[in-house]
Amino acid sequence: MAGENKTDETAAASSGGPELSQLRRLGNKRLRRRLLSRVGRLFGTHILSSLTRRIVAINLVGLIALVIGILYLNQFRAGLIDARVQSLLTQGEIIAGAIAASATVDTGAITVDPERLLQLEAGESLAPRSDDLDTLDFPVNPERVGPVLRRLVSPTKTRARIYDPEGILILDSRHLYSSAQILRFDLPPPTTEEDGMFDAVWRSIKLWFRRGDLPLYQEAGGGDGRIYPEVEAALAGSPASVVRVSQRGELIVSVAVPIQRFRAVLGTLLLSTQGGDIDAIVRAERLAIMRVFLVAASVTILLSIMLAGTIAGPVRRLAAAAERVRKGSTSRQEIPEFSDREDEIGHLARALRDMTNALYNKIDAIEQFAADVAHELKNPLTSLRSAVETLPLAKNEHSRARLMEVIQHDVRRLDRLISDISDASRLDAELARAQAETIDIAELLRNITEATNQRSGHPVEVRLTVADAGNGHPYRVLGHDIRLGQVIRNLLDNACSFSPPEGHVRISLSRKARNIRITVDDDGPGIRAEDPDRIFERFYTDRPDGEGFGNNSGLGLSISRQIIEAHGGSIAAQNRYADPDAGPDGEVLGARFVILLPAGDSK
Repeated sequence: MAGENKTDETAAASSGGPELSQLRRLGNKRLRRRLLSRVGRLFGTHILSSLTRRIVAINLVGLIALVIGILYLNQFRAGLIDARVQSLLTQGEIIAGAIAASATVDTGAITVDPERLLQLEAGESLAPRSDDLDTLDFPVNPERVGPVLRRLVSPTKTRARIYDPEGILILDSRHLYSSAQILRFDLPPPTTEEDGMFDAVWRSIKLWFRRGDLPLYQEAGGGDGRIYPEVEAALAGSPASVVRVSQRGELIVSVAVPIQRFRAVLGTLLLSTQGGDIDAIVRAERLAIMRVFLVAASVTILLSIMLAGTIAGPVRRLAAAAERVRKGSTSRQEIPEFSDREDEIGHLARALRDMTNALYNKIDAIEQFAADVAHELKNPLTSLRSAVETLPLAKNEHSRARLMEVIQHDVRRLDRLISDISDASRLDAELARAQAETIDIAELLRNITEATNQRSGHPVEVRLTVADAGNGHPYRVLGHDIRLGQVIRNLLDNACSFSPPEGHVRISLSRKARNIRITVDDDGPGIRAEDPDRIFERFYTDRPDGEGFGNNSGLGLSISRQIIEAHGGSIAAQNRYADPDAGPDGEVLGARFVILLPAGDSK
């Protein structure tokens, strides 16, 4: 029984084997497809990003331009041609000397000058002179010269042609064959195929690039070698060389050397290279350059990708963080810091981080301002609602008059609050849009002081003291005169409201280095806040015994600080003491506000 169960399990396993293997293959295929998809996305998004492609393209363009310039203006080609010319000249002189040595002289005719014979004395003989040797003819025998020429030219794969003194072709190395040599020629195809359009275009382009100032090579028709300038020069006794280009764009170097014996020109030896041998050497050199280029291009691409990774990666992270900030999630989003980088990416990251923090702080300030506005508006509205609801229940005229006075007071308070809130909310935008101008602070303070003292019902006298700083116009500031005048008026109104009727408000103007200092002193009770800087907070008021309740919005000093900081300055408040050394425990003589503004001149 146990054996039967075991047999059944084995059969089941064997029957399920193919299905399991198929499932495994499908699972492996899906896994590979998913992995390749992720790698493709990673490669396309990160490695081949737009910035990476630009960096690689820019670096490769410079490298390609350099390689093209090397290939086009390669000095190796010119040096190779010069070396080939010198080699052919040396080879031609050797071959020409061997040919001249193998030349035969025609001894069948002897020329005798009768006049010279008559001048001889008895027993004298006539010796040949150099002029006589010049008249001797040493013809080039093709049968004797041919074997010599074949042995000297064959190893060099150079074409040699010999022309007689009249420029007629005598021998051509293409038609010299040794004894028992088997000649093999490829028959032309039954149907000649014309070159394709690509080959024709490539040949035309190569011919156009190669030709330049080089003449086009042509075979001498009828064996007349005088169509070649170098042959003409060699027949005159001087070796010459010419570089030509064939119809296929291949360079051909030709050198003509005179065949001379006893200063007699027996003919001309013309040596020329096979079409394509110089091009093959140049082509091999360029292939070597291309191999170096491929290595350099690979290194350039690798370094470009690494460089792009150090730029594109951080920029991508900064862009993702900025996108998260834009979407306005509930929590504060942190901008990557990259504090270890001192380059432009590090500066950009720190700038974005500071900008984001400033944005969050601005949002918090706006939210706090909205909450403060709601709170400040709620108090007079509550009082106004209570008075309006109580007004119908008033029993006499005095009570109704008192309630109407409260309603009017709350309405004025709301109007003042709304005006100051509106002024504070649009202040930043107004200062940013307005064009800054040069302002004479001394003149501005004189006008405000005079207008304040002339105002009716103003019991406190304002005194102005301007220190002499010299140098023309030392109290000029670049800014907005209306807003700076608003700050001075706020401080004067605040100082006059705290000073007793018999007191004074003193304004002093001085300058130290590049800072202009404005000081406003009053004879009031001073600042009671433990931290004097608190009086610049929005909606903060501190008046003794509820004096003037509801007549101030608490935004004047806050707006003043906002204006001064927009001009690049600072404002601070402190108490004046009878004994400056006593500190906070001494007698308070009043409050002091100090404004520092940067001078607008070039001093």
